[in-house]
Amino acid sequence: MNKLTKVLTTTATGAVALGGVASVFVSPASAAARDGKCDSGEFCYYFNSDNQGSISDFTGSVADYGTTQPSCYDFKGDGNGKGTCVKNNAASVWNNSGKTVRVYYNSNYGGSYQDFKAGAKGNLNATLKNQNASHEFSPSARTNMSYGLYATSGGQITCGFDGYTTTPGRHEGIDIARGIGSDVHALVAGKVIYIARGATGSSGLSTISVYNSSLDKTVIYLHSAPRSSLSVGQSISRGQVIADESWHGVSSSSSAHTHVEMRLGQQTHAAKSVNDPTLDNPNPTTFWNSQGYNVR
Repeated sequence: MNKLTKVLTTTATGAVALGGVASVFVSPASAAARDGKCDSGEFCYYFNSDNQGSISDFTGSVADYGTTQPSCYDFKGDGNGKGTCVKNNAASVWNNSGKTVRVYYNSNYGGSYQDFKAGAKGNLNATLKNQNASHEFSPSARTNMSYGLYATSGGQITCGFDGYTTTPGRHEGIDIARGIGSDVHALVAGKVIYIARGATGSSGLSTISVYNSSLDKTVIYLHSAPRSSLSVGQSISRGQVIADESWHGVSSSSSAHTHVEMRLGQQTHAAKSVNDPTLDNPNPTTFWNSQGYNVR
């Protein structure tokens, strides 16, 4: 072998060796992608309390973890819980990102939540331990629906979306109650496209339908007494008083509440809930979040 051939052979051999190394080691970006290690920039769940057990790592928000293998987000790190779906199975966290991360009780960023500042390590609280269903990076400041509907405290959600427990059917909206006579405010701006004033008692259902053309959504309010000044064709602003809480279409005054329902497109009437086994409306949590509300 002459000198030139030897040099070329040595160089080629070195290139192969380097190529072999390159094929073994992955880039930092790939290494940080759901590998069961809590790398910088990630938010991580631990299967056990006190940051013990298998790790499930994330680089962004996730609205629904899934509940069954092989499609669910699972714990990937070594240790207790490896391979278990993350939903409702985490006990502690490490927020190794540079942003606040919020853990929610419900999917689609709904229900009770707990915030973890950048760099924080800790256990999930008693409400969220083994009840974690979604998480969100950099959550925006939102108003609770139960406050926004009345523009004051004292309101509460009495039945959530698809929340019937004893009533037959599927609940198509969200029931919120504060008390008879409470001012009911529009949660979203739009044009009034339908009003039924109704009357107290089970046969006197009232309806206010407000269509927002830019969102192509209709928000429908049931059971409250529409203000006398409200009329079809009127444009209303977010936060404007549109009704007084009452029991129009409800059998008892003790059950007075306002049913709030988001419908796709332009709709004049609410979807049927009682004795109807099929949901017509999608889960509205993402919509309400986008409008600056927590479903609380």
